[in-house]
Amino acid sequence: MHAPHFARTTLGPSGVPVTRLSFGAAAMGNLYSEVTPAQGAGAVDAAWDAGIRYFDTAPHYGLGLSERRLGAALRPRPRRDYVLSTKVGRILQPIPVKGDDLAHGFAVPADHRRVWDFSARGVRRSIGESLRRLGLDRIDVVYLHDPDDHMDQALKEAYPELERLRAEGVVSAIGVGMNQTSLLTRFVRDTDVDAVLCAGRYTLLDQDALGTLLPEAQARRKSVVIGGVFNSGLLADPKPGATYDYRAAPPELVQRALSIQTVAERHGVPLRALALRFPLGHPAVATVLVGARSRYEVQDAAAMLATSVPDDLWAELREEGLLPADVPVPEGETPCA
Repeated sequence: MHAPHFARTTLGPSGVPVTRLSFGAAAMGNLYSEVTPAQGAGAVDAAWDAGIRYFDTAPHYGLGLSERRLGAALRPRPRRDYVLSTKVGRILQPIPVKGDDLAHGFAVPADHRRVWDFSARGVRRSIGESLRRLGLDRIDVVYLHDPDDHMDQALKEAYPELERLRAEGVVSAIGVGMNQTSLLTRFVRDTDVDAVLCAGRYTLLDQDALGTLLPEAQARRKSVVIGGVFNSGLLADPKPGATYDYRAAPPELVQRALSIQTVAERHGVPLRALALRFPLGHPAVATVLVGARSRYEVQDAAAMLATSVPDDLWAELREEGLLPADVPVPEGETPCA
């Protein structure tokens, strides 16, 4: 596949360069079902061939399996040529195997348990353990992972420790990753994070992040990484029974997604392309993070983001009430390739 050479931008003031399309490695931890080592490595190879140079993982994904697989796949590549992020907040403690981990979403043996830990010591321990699993010499970006129910400790202990690690040069950029906007906005306002990772809250069907998070990030020159652009499935293939935020999609949202798809298809644009392009219309959005479990899914995402979206399509969506009149869209832009 010919590499589109996706444009790059930087995460906030950190100077860390990221491609506008980035690779989410949760599936490499056997998210929902098994991904073979060859499939996982093939997905990373395809991402590299497509010009993607930002890769994201976490200890939570498959009890460390995602980190081990991603690290192995990236190790032969020049380290200076890509950016890698992982997350802190869950320490993995070994236990005798107790069945599988599907209760947490991963088809792996339950040979560890996750222990919430947003202490300063826990942050350093987590990063050290991630480096060993990755087999790499450094982690470029570290996010606090889902601190929703641990905000006090996250703000008082974990975040200051990330600041120290950044000052020491151990990591280059720091941030927070969550699937809600109010607490992310608090971090943008009250701390010196470089970026936040927001999943599912800035899509064709949900523009919650447009209320406060994105304007605050833009005003403070912080970056937002957008994940979950397909809202877990509905915007990839809208139909009755599709999932929306990991549950069965309500009928009214299925109909709305189908209506958006109808407009897109009138202009010759696949809905997937529209869903991937949409977040990049906001100036605070640095990159769109897409999870993939196969070479094909990566190649499809790259092709979709390289698809031209005519301005008339966005205008028609607004006219039909399928997008708010004031939502920014990537009008007048060439594709991201």
